[in-house]
This record gives sequence, structure tokens and C-alpha cells, in this order.
Amino acid sequence: MAIAIRSAGAGDSALIAALLDQLGYPAQAGEVATRLEYWLGDPHSALLVAEMAGIVVGVAALHALPLLEHTARRGRLVALVVDDRVRGQGIGKALMEAVEERARELGCHDMEITSARDRAVAHRFYAGLGYDDVCGRAARFVKALHSA
Repeated sequence: MAIAIRSAGAGDSALIAALLDQLGYPAQAGEVATRLEYWLGDPHSALLVAEMAGIVVGVAALHALPLLEHTARRGRLVALVVDDRVRGQGIGKALMEAVEERARELGCHDMEITSARDRAVAHRFYAGLGYDDVCGRAARFVKALHSA
């Protein structure tokens, strides 16, 4: 079955919410619709969906961060999920190829992906696409900026 990649639209919020739930980030369609408002309006971001037979079966979110240390941007894959019922059919690879192409269009000189350590299958997938795990030479620090 053919895979079609397109930009996400406001009408995709329910299907994206279902995919985010599979990734471990439960969300209601209304919450995702609100998020889509700022994602779809950001000229340095891309939200792509994969369709098979006209049904959304995957989503990828990219943001192009400006760099100060180089005259370029860094593409950051913020999320990638393929419906668990159709994994292994090339959908993730097709989404990543589209994300990388969009990152190039946005002036990115490289791509960055973060992934929880317990997602071994995802890590093998990214490695198979040529991504290197650089955690041994770069740390990642996170701090919440809101009160719980």
C-alpha cells in the first residue's frame, strides 16, 4: 500500500491525539487542536502526517532551532510515532526522509533526536537511518519552569 506524506492540518487533531497516546503521551483531541494552532503557524516548524489509503497512520514533528555557534539551524525531531498496527511497513522511514528534507529547506545543517533510554527499538531504527547516539559526549539537562 502506498504511503503519502503531507503537512498536518487542524482536522487531524483526533488522529494525532490517538498516535500520541500510543507513544505514551495521552491527549484529548481538543488539547491537540490547541497545540496545532501554534505548530501550524510556526514558520520554523513542520508537522507531517503519513497516510495509507487516506487514513493518518503516522506523525512527525520537526522544529528548526537557530544556532549561535554556526550560521545554520539544527533540526530537532520533537516527536515521531507510527500507528502500532502498521509498523514495519516503511512509514517511519518515509516520515524521516520527509522531515530531513524539510529540515534542509529550513536551513538546518544537522538533525537532533532525543529518545527515552527504554525505547531500544526506536534507537535501532534511528541508528539504521544513520543517526549516532552521542550521549557519551553531550549531556542533556531539563528543568520545569512551571509549578506543579
